[in-house]
Amino acid sequence: MATDTPLRLYNTLTREKAAFQPIDPANVRMYVCGPTVYDFAHIGNARPVIVFDVLFRLLRHLYGPEHVTYVRNITDVDDKINARAARDFPGLPLNEAIRRVTEKTAAQFEKDAAALGCLPPTVEPRATDNIGQMQTLIATLLQNGHAYFAEEAGEVLFDVGSMPDYGRLSRRPLDENIAGARVAVDAHKKNPADFVLWKRSSAEEPGWESPWGRGRPGWHIECSAMSERYLGKEFDIHAGGLDLIFPHHENEIAQSRCAHGTPVMANVWMHNGFLQVEGRKMSKSEGNFVTIHDLLETEKFGGRKWPGEVLRLAMLMTHYREPIDFSVARLEEAEATIRQWARIRKHYSERDWIVLNEAIAAPNPAESLVQSLVDDLNTVSGVRALQSMARVAEAALIEGTSGNLHVGLQMLASIEWLGIDLGPETAALSAPDVEEALVNDAIARRLSLLNEKKFVEADAIRADLLAQGIQLMDYKDPETGKRRTRWEVKR
Repeated sequence: MATDTPLRLYNTLTREKAAFQPIDPANVRMYVCGPTVYDFAHIGNARPVIVFDVLFRLLRHLYGPEHVTYVRNITDVDDKINARAARDFPGLPLNEAIRRVTEKTAAQFEKDAAALGCLPPTVEPRATDNIGQMQTLIATLLQNGHAYFAEEAGEVLFDVGSMPDYGRLSRRPLDENIAGARVAVDAHKKNPADFVLWKRSSAEEPGWESPWGRGRPGWHIECSAMSERYLGKEFDIHAGGLDLIFPHHENEIAQSRCAHGTPVMANVWMHNGFLQVEGRKMSKSEGNFVTIHDLLETEKFGGRKWPGEVLRLAMLMTHYREPIDFSVARLEEAEATIRQWARIRKHYSERDWIVLNEAIAAPNPAESLVQSLVDDLNTVSGVRALQSMARVAEAALIEGTSGNLHVGLQMLASIEWLGIDLGPETAALSAPDVEEALVNDAIARRLSLLNEKKFVEADAIRADLLAQGIQLMDYKDPETGKRRTRWEVKR
């Protein structure tokens, strides 16, 4: 392991934070529920994509890139997709229309994830490529008495009553459970909470031949089949949004454990918190439904486009298990931080005694960042550590000293490792019309006036810079205790 401090993760299954012990350190395995590709991914969908990309990066750092397998699926068979295809392409045969919808939305998702700084997963399976695996799993559940075929409805259903500890993840007693998303309550069910494994398809609907007639899989069986195929019957980490705990993840556990006779499906279950937009639940009826594409490519949110690295940092400024209020103010705060980091990178790349591109070609995170992340992926503390390093580096640059320049180099490598791009395009976040040398000269004069207790003259410099859109922020140097000043351009 690349650090002496063990990785500790909060496990939804146990409701405790504990040291992570992989089943096989030579092959650490993680599965994250991916998108259902019937529409462009919204900003709430971006949160697990970003959060668990950071976990993927951390696992690669701790165990080695070649020892981590990350699977994130694409659900491309679903009734929502069927409805969208019929709506958007009414003149086409349904299967052709479905292909048009899923290809377009899956391609957009891949583009969005890359723009958000996410590494591609090791495997990104599609549900439609794993129908045979699903049918095998369903047949096993029927054979061992955990499923039944309701012939009149043309459905194979999981029998929740056959599993004594069903509901352990969500901690919902069986008699309190109601059928969840995509599960209908009908007379042909033994229990209202029984859920569909396979359902009949009409001639107009997509379907595959099976022992139970031409049909298509239920939602939950898809992830059970794909995770088994690529990670095994038991694996290390299963993750997704908080809304997936019930029924999706609960039902995945039921299917997989009952089919394989295993005590667990995954040892650790991780869930990110909900997201609101400007203090309200995101919904189309509220008028605050925002896709990742909207934020990156249009001026729908806050009257402007937002770079992917700003969206990424804004997400990481809140702990993944906490609810997040996604707002223009939050994005502006993230942008100001990135602007400062980009300014430091620009200065480093201009100095001939550091070949910056070589230094961060294979970036490694600073130990202070790693120490934050191994504590249940504490990105809030990690960002604070980077900001502290930035203050030290910026002070060294302003003074023209070399004593703390290594801190800045380490900071820049850490930011790169975290998936935040500070390349030439990002540097444009700082206002190009600002003469940085003049600003730094003004700051130096103001600090000198403050030391001489000439507060009126010092305040005049601050006011003059503010009128030009330059905001000053004083802070205490963490090493010397002296007053320092950093600045940023306010929009």
